[in-house]
Amino acid sequence: MKKVKLTQVKSGIDRPLRQKRTLEALKLGRIGKIAEATLTPQVEGMIAKVSHLITVEEL
Repeated sequence: MKKVKLTQVKSGIDRPLRQKRTLEALKLGRIGKIAEATLTPQVEGMIAKVSHLITVEEL
């Protein structure tokens, strides 16, 4: 499986609760925080939901 590096670049403040919970599920929560994830279909869907708040890099 591929691994990706996720970095939060925008705040979750004033976002719908669903997007805030998605950031938490991706182990993010504040600007500048970095997390690694295995690229599964579920993670791809979560990335799509908050793509405007994060950047994604392949490892």
